Amino acid sequence: MSVLIILLALTLLIAGAWAGASVLALAPLLAVVAALLSGDPALASYTQVFMKGAGGFVISFFPLFLLGAMFGRVMEMSGAADTLARAIADLVGRKNAIPAVVLACAVLTYGGVSLFVVAFTAWPLARALFIQTALPARLIPATIALGAFTFTMTALPGTPSIQNAIPMTTFATTPFAAPGLGLIAGGIMLGLGLLWLRTRTARLAGEPPPVRNGAPSETVALPLWRAALPIASVAPMTLLMDQFILPGLDTSYLADPVYGATELARVKGLWSVIAALTFGLVLALVVSPPPKILETTGAGAESSLLPLFNTASLVGFGAVIAILPGFEVLRSAIDGLSGGNVVISAALSSGLLSGITGSASGGMSIALDVLGPTLVAQAASQNVDPALLHRVIAVATGGLDTLPHNGAVITLLGICGMTHRQAYGDIFVVAVLVPLVACAAIVALGIGFGSF
Repeated sequence: MSVLIILLALTLLIAGAWAGASVLALAPLLAVVAALLSGDPALASYTQVFMKGAGGFVISFFPLFLLGAMFGRVMEMSGAADTLARAIADLVGRKNAIPAVVLACAVLTYGGVSLFVVAFTAWPLARALFIQTALPARLIPATIALGAFTFTMTALPGTPSIQNAIPMTTFATTPFAAPGLGLIAGGIMLGLGLLWLRTRTARLAGEPPPVRNGAPSETVALPLWRAALPIASVAPMTLLMDQFILPGLDTSYLADPVYGATELARVKGLWSVIAALTFGLVLALVVSPPPKILETTGAGAESSLLPLFNTASLVGFGAVIAILPGFEVLRSAIDGLSGGNVVISAALSSGLLSGITGSASGGMSIALDVLGPTLVAQAASQNVDPALLHRVIAVATGGLDTLPHNGAVITLLGICGMTHRQAYGDIFVVAVLVPLVACAAIVALGIGFGSF
């Protein structure tokens, strides 16, 4: 019964998100209902668990949402995105607009830019490019999702994503764990994803492209260097801050309780992205300023709030679900489905937990916190390379996490002005089904040939 309560809450959340209900209100309501039905105190579950999870997310990621939204709006209203779109379309050919958007998103995310930020910054670029190439508007979310939510997040060796970083502590691995398997998984995701979008483009021929809704007119044009410089600066600045500038500073003050009694390693990634986005935004305002700077940046700032709090609400929902009695039962059942094989167990437990919480990093963290020592011991007894488990878990969490209640999905759809009914089907294929195929492939290869 306790498991059914969790599944009921999850089903209602997915159904509500699909129907267009506000997740901001629906997630706390269903979290409290699930707590009540499970015998947990409702108010304590809401204020002490839900709000703690949601508030923690806002505290951690508000700067990224704010700066990303402002940066994206400036790029759009200045004409920079339109200029870049024309240049990319001319470079790769009009029939390759979708691969161009996927490549742009992949470069940003592999360079260390948060996928939430990429969604903001890629949207005006994608919209302008889809207008110029007359591609269906409903494919924009799936195109961005393929480039930002899949192979660069979990598969490619060396990616600086949090999903690639979390397993390192448990398995004593590096970001380049199982590089061969990672490249294979990434190739499957990219290849099958692009194949699906090409097929859908043919089937949806004749559907209208996006509308401009305030974007610059066709006569607005910037020199390419002025349009490209701000967006091209973000990833290198992130790397520069992370690897050289911040490590060279005296940050001993972080040990002070006033600053959280922490260390640079725990905040360096966030600081690097904040600094890089700020640099990119200032650079955009200098080299390609929009006609009304205050109005543009203000509108961008306001547009960041709803996606931020929608996502935070889902994080709070996952926090409540994780403390319910049924969650322990479900986690144990998942572990039992593997038949004793540690590779399969790692994939199933982390993948399904990510689906329940609607978060790759959340599901991975729960799986490794609880099952990590067991997985390490099983890997040693079965002579399995920990690097294989690292890569399998990273790829596994990047599939079912992208169900309709996923915060990044809701954020992306909100940015693109789409509903689940309009655009989620294609997101499901490129960001759920295809990554699951890639995960199954490297699980099979890993069991048969080991880590490589």
